[in-house]
Amino acid sequence: MKNANISRRSFLRQSALIAGAVAGFPYFARCASPNSMVQVAVIGVNGQGLSDLSEIGSHSKVKFVGFCDIDKKQFEKADAKFPNVRHFADYREMLSTLGGTCDAVQVSTPDHTHAPAAMTAMRLGKHVYCEKPLAHTVWEVRQMRLLAAKKGLITQMGNQIHSRMEYQLGARLLRDGAIGKIKEVHSHIGVSGLGYAGLSARPPEATVPEGVDWNLWIGTAPMRPYAADAYHPFKWRSWQDFGGGALGDFGCHVLDPVFMGLGLTAPISIRAEHENKSSELWPGPETVYYIFPGTPYTAGKEVAVTWRDGGLLPPLDSPFLPANFKLPKGSGGSLIIGENGAMLLPHWAKPRLYPENKFADFKYPEIESHSHYHAWIDGILANKQTSDGFHYAGPLAETVELGNVAARMSGKELKWDAQALKITNSSEANALITKSYRAGWEIKSA
Repeated sequence: MKNANISRRSFLRQSALIAGAVAGFPYFARCASPNSMVQVAVIGVNGQGLSDLSEIGSHSKVKFVGFCDIDKKQFEKADAKFPNVRHFADYREMLSTLGGTCDAVQVSTPDHTHAPAAMTAMRLGKHVYCEKPLAHTVWEVRQMRLLAAKKGLITQMGNQIHSRMEYQLGARLLRDGAIGKIKEVHSHIGVSGLGYAGLSARPPEATVPEGVDWNLWIGTAPMRPYAADAYHPFKWRSWQDFGGGALGDFGCHVLDPVFMGLGLTAPISIRAEHENKSSELWPGPETVYYIFPGTPYTAGKEVAVTWRDGGLLPPLDSPFLPANFKLPKGSGGSLIIGENGAMLLPHWAKPRLYPENKFADFKYPEIESHSHYHAWIDGILANKQTSDGFHYAGPLAETVELGNVAARMSGKELKWDAQALKITNSSEANALITKSYRAGWEIKSA
């Protein structure tokens, strides 16, 4: 196991630099020269983190300068791919130690750690790639977007299918009016919020495994005892303190081409329905009803976008669909109903247009996939924002997190004022736009 090997005095001095950045002292992004390497530090190095760093590291202009994980066992696979990278347990220590030898930061941790890690990096002028759903609360997402804009940083959210042909083509067909102006959208995914952990209550306390820093893993959340096979390394998604359930996991994927294609920004109302009443676990199955203001691509002044998970499926009664129509088996997608036809946009598959006889000779535009990860690095080198930067990803992620607020207020329609960052008809729901932070882990606004 490699160590940072820094003195306490050095760490405290460097930590003071971070504190200065948080207080508002001027730290500016250092744009890499097109002929230089982009020096990247990684927070969360296994699971999705390993996938992310593997793809980012395949860019010829990337050099990894730090790997951070609260679990020493997680470094092995990353080290095998990219040896001799320094190890850290605490991202704050890593960023203070690396200083100017780090240009950019990848954040691939549980949702509740996204905002504190990403905002610490951005305050120090680091470009950020952050996994979906960008943050853990609506307020955190908004602060991340504002801070990225304030610092002029190149950012990217980790909804990788955004850059693939399938979703880009689906969005293009919507913008081109292939099925006319859009009347309604039905999106769905097979998993449920309860399904990740498979639990109904907290399991018994267990001994923290050797090499795991449980305090750092808990981070911003209220402290709770470690439990085996319940939180770390993956089942955290079911728990409201740490993840965002099925909607948090897949919403920024499945709703992405809908946002791109229809030019959506923020809903004006949200309502969720489900039968699970747990105060700690996300529900499943659930239905979330969003109403958005109409856009030039929609048929009316408002457009309904409905989310279903846990095996719930969209209605199949559109006259544009064949009588024997069945949704493809797999991980879900969106069924989009227009004035002149319907489009099925599966998760990870090419869109299909209906009625089939009407579109039998339809010529689909030719669109190529490209690397979502390389787009971020190329953007840093060229000082050019990506299409999925926080300016775009922020409203999408806010919409996802608003669905989770509604899930905690099941059955109540919530009115949303995006400009004021406020739910206007429920003080109880509005309080869920943000959360309380454990002492020492508070997040300051942008």
